[in-house]
Parts: sequence; structure tokens; C-alpha cells
Amino acid sequence: MITAVVRYKLPPQIDHATCREHFHKIAPNFRAVTGLISKHFIWSESGWAGGVYQWERIEDAKASYTGPWLEGIIQRYGMKPQIDLYEVFAVTDNTRAKVELFKETVPPNDPEQI
Repeated sequence: MITAVVRYKLPPQIDHATCREHFHKIAPNFRAVTGLISKHFIWSESGWAGGVYQWERIEDAKASYTGPWLEGIIQRYGMKPQIDLYEVFAVTDNTRAKVELFKETVPPNDPEQI
């Protein structure tokens, strides 16, 4: 499993309410994204917003953060997003009373992967 943290600085004309409204509008569009397990739409008082994504495979994550998606982010927010990819080793899910341990999916010390 891969976690991606995607962040961008909001321009002054996009306030809390505007950001929330936009995220509510686009959230259903992510239902059909290949390999996406979940996405948390995030906002901070510091003026940063973005998403925390859970992916099945790193290839799906990398493919998603290009082309029209990237162009749309740049157009709407005026900057390229900061994207950090992480391999997930384990998940404690208290809502399901479950702990999941994952096998290695990315070769260690491979800077091209993460």
C-alpha cells in the first residue's frame, strides 16, 4: 500500500468555505480512479490544502499525478503541488478493530520509487 500526501498553497481568493465547497463537489469523481483506495480532502488554517491518498500500487499513484490532474491543480492554485509518496508498513484501523501488516512492495533504497 502507498500513501501520498499532496499539498498546495491556496490563493487568497479561495477561503475555507470555497475550498470545502469545491472538495465536496469533486469528491465523487475520485470513485473511478484506478488503484485508489481512499482520499482524504484536507485543509489547514495555514492556507494549505490538498489530499491524503491511499493507493494499491505506486504505479497507480504516479500515473494519477500527471496530465489533466496536474494541469488542473496548477491552473486552480497557481503552483505545482508538493507530492510525497510513502510505502505503508502497517495500519491500525480502530473503526474495524483490525491491524494490517503489509509485505514489502517497494525495493529498499530505490529513489525512483518513492
